[in-house]
Order: sequence, then C-alpha cells, then structure tokens
Amino acid sequence: MWDYSEKVKEHFFQPRNAGTLDDANGVGDVGSISCGDALRLMIKVDPATDTILDARFQTFGCGSAIASSSALTEIVKGKTLDEALKVTNQDIADYLDGLPPEKMHCSVMGREALQAAVANYRGEEWSDDHEEGQLICKCFAVDAVMIEETIRANNLSTVQEVTNYTKAGGGCSSCHEGIEEILVKVLAERGESFKPGALPEAAPSGMTNLQRIKKIEAVLESIRPQLKRDGGDIELLDVDGKTIYVAMTGACAGCQMEALTLQGIQQKLMEELKEFIKIVPTKAGALSRASCQP
Repeated sequence: MWDYSEKVKEHFFQPRNAGTLDDANGVGDVGSISCGDALRLMIKVDPATDTILDARFQTFGCGSAIASSSALTEIVKGKTLDEALKVTNQDIADYLDGLPPEKMHCSVMGREALQAAVANYRGEEWSDDHEEGQLICKCFAVDAVMIEETIRANNLSTVQEVTNYTKAGGGCSSCHEGIEEILVKVLAERGESFKPGALPEAAPSGMTNLQRIKKIEAVLESIRPQLKRDGGDIELLDVDGKTIYVAMTGACAGCQMEALTLQGIQQKLMEELKEFIKIVPTKAGALSRASCQP
C-alpha cells in the first residue's frame, strides 16, 4: 500500500469545496473518465480585481485526485489570477505534506484544471496540447508535449518518474522507448545524460501470472461483502495483461453509482498490485460468447 500523509487522508475523507459553483465565471475541465481521472474546477472571479473569490471542484478519480483537487481550491482562493497561475503541481503536493511518487500525476491534473479555468474566464481558447503533439502513450492518451513540459517543470530524469507524474508508460509499457527519447532530449538541454534502466515494474517482486490472478481475486473477495450488503456483487471474468474484466451483478448492475464503484475497485487493485491497471465492466458470459465467434 502507498503511504499517504494525514493531510491527504483529511482532504480525501473531508474534501473542501466539493460540488458545483452555480455562479462560477470560469470553468476548467481536464482528464478523462476512460483514462481513470477527470476533474472540473469552477472559480468565481471578481472582475474588478481579478481575485478568485471562491473555487469548487468535481472529481472522478482516486483518493489522491480528490485530495489534490481539494487542496487546489484552498490554495487559490484569495489569490489574483496571475498569482494563481504561478501555483505549481509541487505546491499542491507540498500543501498536502507530500504525495506518493506514483500519485504525483494527480497534482499535475490539478494545475492543468486551474490553467483551463483561468483561460475560460478570460475568454481564451485553452489547449492542453495533448492533441497537437505526437501521442506517446496510447493506454492513457499522453502526448509528447505533456511529457516534455512535465519533465521540465518537475526536473524529472527517469522513465519511472515520468510514469508517476503523467501515467505514461504505466500501461502496456510499449511507449518506454518514446519516453526515453524525450528524456534524452530534455536532459541534454540541462547538460545531463539519460541513464536507462529505471523502468516501472510490471508486477511486484516477480509475481507469476497465477499469483497475480489470485491477488486480484483476493482483493475482489475483500470488497464483495460490502457490495452484497447493498444487494449487489462482482464477478471476475478474465485478466488480459493490465486489463481486468469484471461483471457487476444484482443491484450493482446498472446502478447510478456503478462507475464510481468500479473506480474505487480499480484504485484498490492498483494499490495492491502496485501497477496501473484498467478494470472493464462486461456482462457475464459476453467474453465466452465472443471467444466462440468464428
């Protein structure tokens, strides 16, 4: 399990400024639910002074994403827009007394949401450049521009650090070579040389595939009693690399909270496996039927 500070836990269990801001005049949307995290930041700005009077957020993501969003709203309230734009993702992490290295991408997402909200208030066309640069990581839709900017902003020097801050490379691992090429370029600008070898681990301590599946089953088994109390259940259907197929049954199938429940289960699995995985809801029997197709 990752080691979270007490402040991270506090902002996760009791987030500040969560919910909608009806009179917001600046809104920033970043991330994607399909990639695991999404954040909407809403700010109310005083036009006379360009001061942020209030800020609220809605986050679909893990505990660190919620805590980072909560911290961000507390940091920017009372600041002018120019002052707020100087807030870095490291400032967000520091406010929370640190984040696990594997969760630094949550603070990066918060910084992007702030930039998007300020641009929206100013009537500017904000772009995260994720569609303009070469797509490096297809698993999490991370492009070269974002990787370069994050390396520079946070003084990164290894593939593992890039994965921690952007998620790039945490899926199928086929993009590691592309990440290394960007690191070589940026490190050369700093007068440094890239030292290969520090790659994210695919699975903890040499786990066999059978051990990994048993670990997944154990995690799901620990969650099932809570689902059953609400009249639902979950069934493991298949494991294909870093994609885990499950079926939500009973009251959980089609429930309005199904997506949020799956996100929590995915977070729990990632913490136990110590790797990025994707959980995909599938109807029971669908995979076996598909495998029988000619």
